[in-house]
Amino acid sequence: MAVINLVCVLAAIAAVIGALATGQDWLFAIFGVALAAGFAAQIWFIAAFRRAKEGV
Repeated sequence: MAVINLVCVLAAIAAVIGALATGQDWLFAIFGVALAAGFAAQIWFIAAFRRAKEGV
């Protein structure tokens, strides 16, 4: 999960820097997708952790 979050953070930062530097507004969509993917990875991790805890 940490690797997925790191990749999402790096993609989001690169998208914002690219959007501000080049004026390409579509890069803000990439920022949003990276942000959503990071949150989804955390939700997936928490859900998997809770499922594993129920089995014990």
